[in-house]
Amino acid sequence: MPVEVKIRKGEPIEKAIRRLKKKIEREDIIRDYRAKRYFERPCEVRRRKKKVAAFTDMLRNRYANQ
Repeated sequence: MPVEVKIRKGEPIEKAIRRLKKKIEREDIIRDYRAKRYFERPCEVRRRKKKVAAFTDMLRNRYANQ
């Protein structure tokens, strides 16, 4: 389903473009596109996800102890 932003009556184009950018960012369209631009082997996917999980756990533990 394509992302669509309707321009409201009397709304400047710049504001509509800003709303479109926020909508694209919220739906992670750009991030998905960049991630799928190149093939990533399954072991690399697992390694990357494991690294991200370890980092978030480290941060969670660091700020839970305060």
